[in-house]
Amino acid sequence: MASWIYPKLDIDENKLAKAVIKNVPASIRDLYNVCKAIRGMKLNDAKQFLNNVLEEKEALPFWKHSHGASHRSNISPKWKVKSGRYPKKAIKYVLKVLENAENNANSKGLDLENVKIVHIAAHKGIILKRYMPRAFGRSTRKYRYTSHIEVILGEV
Repeated sequence: MASWIYPKLDIDENKLAKAVIKNVPASIRDLYNVCKAIRGMKLNDAKQFLNNVLEEKEALPFWKHSHGASHRSNISPKWKVKSGRYPKKAIKYVLKVLENAENNANSKGLDLENVKIVHIAAHKGIILKRYMPRAFGRSTRKYRYTSHIEVILGEV
């Protein structure tokens, strides 16, 4: 099995905690916007924001892949974007990888109050290709897209 290669950062390895989840059955388009929204936030603030989006108290802004996303009244003006959505499946997996990274930071002895999301990214995963039988002996392609999520937490 291949090893995961994290990006090189100019921060001491003892101050970093890393986590990755592979082959997540969530849309890369939703994951891109979730990752962009929480990049650079403190860990507790990011988890609170994502939980607010899950409860639909606040909408997640969509910068890219926003075609068809309607304007939401509950988007904060700090985002400078009016269109948004509530990508619950993507947020569920991002919260899972943040929890893994938080546990790694705790085991390394980092101060969890001062931990910040230094790097978070979503990448395309494998595509599971299947065929679905149709009428008159024909078939239709049926693709299942997956994604990878990587997180690096750093102590501020």
